[in-house]
Amino acid sequence: MEPPQMPPPRAMKSLDRGLIIVHTGEGKGKTTAALGLAVRAMGQGLRVLIIQFIKGAWKTGEQELAKRYADLCEIYAVGEGFTWDTKNPEQDKQKVREGWELAMERLRTGRFDLLILDEMNCVLSYGYFPVEEVLRFLKEKPPALHVVLTGRGAPPEIVAAADLVTEMLAIKHPYEQGYKARRGIEF
Repeated sequence: MEPPQMPPPRAMKSLDRGLIIVHTGEGKGKTTAALGLAVRAMGQGLRVLIIQFIKGAWKTGEQELAKRYADLCEIYAVGEGFTWDTKNPEQDKQKVREGWELAMERLRTGRFDLLILDEMNCVLSYGYFPVEEVLRFLKEKPPALHVVLTGRGAPPEIVAAADLVTEMLAIKHPYEQGYKARRGIEF
């Protein structure tokens, strides 16, 4: 029996600009995928900026790793925690604004190759920040900067602006059976 025929190699184009990547959907793994991309980028000597918009005061594995690789990665958790349980949406909106301004300030250094806006899609879907401002940034960002936006409910305009969109599908999760989040897996 002959081995299956592989299709002939295609000529591939080179994309000489930073990608806009969206991880969205109801399933687990959006932030995890973005963090995996951050580790890959750091392994190639790229510098990473991570702004976590909803994550609160939890001590996470990614924060601990960033401390060890401070020359390649900065991470800031600027949220108050689980926004869907908020008692003060105006304060949450202010925290989002502060996080956005921090991201813009750190980007002005010209130091970063990859920006991860963790849970930005949620922030936008809740109406806590103007989609138009994010779209303007994506259009005017430094040409080589890669940008990842994570979170459920990515607005259609963000999906349209992206080069790569992945939707995580929820099939099964231990949380549904009442199990708590585990160190090193969920945080």
